[in-house]
Amino acid sequence: MTSEAPPFWWEKPDWRSRALSPLSKIYGTVAGRRIRRAKSPAVPLPVLCVGNFTVGGAGKTPTSIAFAKAATSAGLKPGIVSRGYGGVFSGQHRVDPDYDSARHVGDEPMLLARHAPVVVSADRLAGALALQEAGCDFIIMDDGFQSARLHFDYALMVVDAGRGIGNGHVIPGGPLRAPLTDQLVRTDALLKIGTANGADQLVRSAARAAKPIYEAVLNPKSTADILGKQLLAFAGIGDPSKFFRTLQEAGAAVAQSRSFPDHHRYTDEELNDLVNLAEKDGLTLITTAKDHVRLLDGGTFAKEFAARTLVLEIELAFSHPQTASRIIRETRDRARTRAINCS
Repeated sequence: MTSEAPPFWWEKPDWRSRALSPLSKIYGTVAGRRIRRAKSPAVPLPVLCVGNFTVGGAGKTPTSIAFAKAATSAGLKPGIVSRGYGGVFSGQHRVDPDYDSARHVGDEPMLLARHAPVVVSADRLAGALALQEAGCDFIIMDDGFQSARLHFDYALMVVDAGRGIGNGHVIPGGPLRAPLTDQLVRTDALLKIGTANGADQLVRSAARAAKPIYEAVLNPKSTADILGKQLLAFAGIGDPSKFFRTLQEAGAAVAQSRSFPDHHRYTDEELNDLVNLAEKDGLTLITTAKDHVRLLDGGTFAKEFAARTLVLEIELAFSHPQTASRIIRETRDRARTRAINCS
């Protein structure tokens, strides 16, 4: 669904969203009922869910990485359970970043596995139990908020400050995975990523529901390789424009940009077109870390292309340094209370 999200989802409601409203109502009724009636199986470990209200890129992967780092710094042994969107595994698999590929496990798990053990599994309960058996003592569930596959002790919902919740309609008339009111009931806190005002309405709704609002930004790890160059930026992620803005905000000169669908598998023809365009105008190719791991899965030409392409590595920076530790602590406290109540 992410790669097929139509542009009108992220614009003001128009005749298309209104025409699809009967279908959105049906979808929202089913999705909302599933959320309200969810009785998810639990594991005897703290589980932090990093989710979002909509389809499309909101920043869940860098957020999960930030919490994996914070948990490790706190002396914990975090593990991440992921659906592995874009991969081919239908069962359960422990990701090995040295031997696996994005084609098999998905691009996001490959990035996550650089920071903590990752199990890819459609059965999130089985994935969490596998991480427990591997010695993990804190589970980060990457996405899965709307499902009932695994109980979570704390739900942190990530929202892009620019896109917000788009036109506010439920699939297929808009990007919401379920009615916002139903999702807010299960939400413990909101994390707004970025400084734009596109999420202001959502922030106000969360505040009225007495949900804590945290803020963060995505910063490049280094700008040394991009400053002073004319760039041809390309990306196949949920919101490529966010990548282009990040480059510009870092002071880079983005001469041209090319957008592709989320989790896109580049063909040699597409890559050759990018090479020719870059050479014609004297531009330097640059892409995201997610795109880069997919390029490394390709054939000889794709690997050669990846070797000549710059990668913008980013990291999440919370507005308040204690945000991650506070949420981790609360997640653990809730898990202890859950254990006591079940004993």
